[in-house]
Amino acid sequence: MKLNRIEAASLSKLFAATVMRDFAKHARSPQVAGIISNSRTISETAPEISVGSAFELAFSLLRRSQFRCDYVYRSALVQKLLLGRHTLSTATLLNEVRTGTAVADLTILNGTSTAYEIKSDRDSLKRLDHQVRNYRKVFATVNVIVNQSRVSETINRTPPDVGVLTLSDKFTIQTIRQPIDSPHRTDPIAILDILRANEAITILERLDRHIPAVPNTQIRSELHRAFSTLDPAAVHDQMVNVLKKSRSQAHLRDFVSSIPNSARAAALVSNPSPDSQERIKLALNTPLTEALAWK
Repeated sequence: MKLNRIEAASLSKLFAATVMRDFAKHARSPQVAGIISNSRTISETAPEISVGSAFELAFSLLRRSQFRCDYVYRSALVQKLLLGRHTLSTATLLNEVRTGTAVADLTILNGTSTAYEIKSDRDSLKRLDHQVRNYRKVFATVNVIVNQSRVSETINRTPPDVGVLTLSDKFTIQTIRQPIDSPHRTDPIAILDILRANEAITILERLDRHIPAVPNTQIRSELHRAFSTLDPAAVHDQMVNVLKKSRSQAHLRDFVSSIPNSARAAALVSNPSPDSQERIKLALNTPLTEALAWK
């Protein structure tokens, strides 16, 4: 069963942040009802399944499609690396971190920081050199994941310390060029820019540095002054330690394991409260015939 470009684009919207927000808040989503109603592949092929099973079916079609979207790559990284090699107790996911004038699609903090730039089958490589240049200032390890046809161009556009990965037709991640972990090439000021003030202060305390008590309006300038004198590798390592704790997702471990694989990346990004987790599960367990009437 193959998808055309239009249906692939439509089904990819099932995994949009707006859908997960609807589920978290209302345990339903009119957007989902509309997408599935317009998809003969889902509504006519398997009308008796649950919403969660419909998500699984849609994702299985998307991942085999020639029009694989950003979410297919994002989900592969979450399923294969974050939840496959690591656990939410030991690793933390950061989604779309702004670094300078670029946004790192996904970053995993474990023993180090590893950023991933996703170039889906529909993305251009035009800005890749600019994006990677920004990521290398903040993250010790940088990877770009592309399809096989774009490997050569990606290698040519990126420094030799940047990893190049591919997502195969069988939904496996293969390393074409191994990344080099280089915390010493990071920039303490660039790292500061992704931190909240309390996280930056904690890093300074861990490095036996302190800033004077100043009004909130002056705190960022004081932090900038303090970080400008620090060793890049030391700041990077403390950033990893602090963010793994302050932005931990360990509390989502049981919830994530209880929902379909296809929805896990979207659910992690939404970081739902306990009540929202229950509403998301309720939505995913809703019979599809009932969900088609969501308003």
